[in-house]
Amino acid sequence: MWQRGVWYGDRMSDVAGYQLAQVNVARLREPLTSPLLADFVAALEPINALADRSPGFVWRLQTEAGDATDVRLFDDDLLLVNMSTWASLAALADYVYHSEHTAVMRRRRTWFAPIAGVYVALWWVAAGHRPTPAEAATRLRLLEARGPSPDAFTFRAPFPPPGSSAPLPAREGDLCPA
Repeated sequence: MWQRGVWYGDRMSDVAGYQLAQVNVARLREPLTSPLLADFVAALEPINALADRSPGFVWRLQTEAGDATDVRLFDDDLLLVNMSTWASLAALADYVYHSEHTAVMRRRRTWFAPIAGVYVALWWVAAGHRPTPAEAATRLRLLEARGPSPDAFTFRAPFPPPGSSAPLPAREGDLCPA
């Protein structure tokens, strides 16, 4: 898709043999079993199902339980991790900022404590690659240490896939409305 004369990526197909990986972490205010988190826990399955059927969705980290609430990225039992891959930056942005997912994001302050530092990182992977939690932790650390770069970036400061010379500006409306 072209936006303001710049290629932003197709929502449905791989961009130059690459897919977009994303990781985001959130620190729970209380354990998942607490009444405070009941609405969040109830939203997990429908929001994951929405992601699974969204245009451009490729893969998400999950255990046999169907989510990633038992996966630990760092040594913190209250830190949840979410990882997925998408056909393009546009496809991920459409899911995150232009679907029912936005309503859940608007309630995040109820369920999650603020995190000092980076909590979302994006990076390009070869099509079909499934990033590991260790890779995701590395990308978060890179973004924290260096700021946005081709190795780890954000929606506000995106980078094109390797081998592409077209810049990827942030699209208006693809920034957190919550």
